Amino acid sequence: MVTVISLGGSIVAPDNIDVEFLKSFVNLIRSFIKEDSNRNFIFVVGGGAPARLYQKAYREITAGCIHNKCNADNEADWIGIMATRLNAQLVRALMSEWCSQEVVTNPMEAEPLCGNVLVAAGWKPGFSTDYDAVLLAERFGADMVINLSNIEKVFTADPKIDPNAKPIDKITWADFRIMVGDEWVPGKNVPFDPVASRHAQKIGLKVICAGGRDLDNLEKILRGEEFIGTEIH
Repeated sequence: MVTVISLGGSIVAPDNIDVEFLKSFVNLIRSFIKEDSNRNFIFVVGGGAPARLYQKAYREITAGCIHNKCNADNEADWIGIMATRLNAQLVRALMSEWCSQEVVTNPMEAEPLCGNVLVAAGWKPGFSTDYDAVLLAERFGADMVINLSNIEKVFTADPKIDPNAKPIDKITWADFRIMVGDEWVPGKNVPFDPVASRHAQKIGLKVICAGGRDLDNLEKILRGEEFIGTEIH
């Protein structure tokens, strides 16, 4: 059994590295592997604060100097990708007890698992690590991706802006994609990447969006119990 988790950078490194969270997260994964030696995990790690800080610096320094928006987005994407690789390297090191493979940077060339854990990072411009998670789920035969971020559920609108925004328990891909659109912009803040959403719908993949810091809730998801979050299918 392979469980694919898109581990948002906002969980790993919201401002600084969240050391206490990572300790608890590793202990939770350890408990599942000890319980069942056939339980395998793929973690795809996002960029978090390092990505935002470096992308912001790039845009501020080059403001008014860049005439090609596509090239600017491409450069910003690469900066974000490098941040995901730094975070992923940390997670891989923490999981080295079960992960002997190097961090995967191309999901299309991922080798079969040698241990219980595989760690992946950003691949190339044009989408976020959510898309990498979908591709890895497809490659390794997983029927679901657990998307952990700093929000507990998907809302009908941004609750910070719209006081009438309502939380959603279940939503179809068709309705979800109307909400998030089809275009990817580096640093775009959506519950699940539009490019990833399109491919997930195409292959019939289920995605659960949930708050990453609530590890008791994550344990319920991993055990197939009732949980707090949004199911997209």
